[in-house]
Amino acid sequence: MTNPLGQPGRPVPGLPEPPTGWPVGSYTTYAEAQRAVDHLSDQNFSVEDVTIVGVDLMQVERVTGRLTWPKVIGGGIVSGAWLGVFFGLLLGIFSTDFLGPLLVGLVGGIIFGLISATIPYAATRGQRDFSSTMQLVAGRYDVLCQPRSAERARDLLAKLAL
Repeated sequence: MTNPLGQPGRPVPGLPEPPTGWPVGSYTTYAEAQRAVDHLSDQNFSVEDVTIVGVDLMQVERVTGRLTWPKVIGGGIVSGAWLGVFFGLLLGIFSTDFLGPLLVGLVGGIIFGLISATIPYAATRGQRDFSSTMQLVAGRYDVLCQPRSAERARDLLAKLAL
């Protein structure tokens, strides 16, 4: 069977590929892995050969608070007002009357913000009465290096750990 996206055995440009290289360090946080690569850079190491790879990925949802109708309506008004002011200012720049378009944009933005916030919240029917943030984190972060310079990278990172 032929590959409709390209030639067999050749990577298709733009599609993700697994990382390559030898592991030269493993860290529990991204900040530690970043510090290791920064140390390599400070030692005039060719960091173009280095890749930081997050392993054991998890999607973490951190609950930030309880949602209530007043919070939803208030958030819709505030976000809609900002959007309306922005569009009102843009229209006001190209108009002879600056205040008119600004007020129309503000009122229209508030209405749009209310609608776009309250309808989705009402549609959940109390099934999701909390706000949260989503984050993709890894269980560990490995630093990989191309084989041609992996031994030197490992030696430099060993000195960092001392």
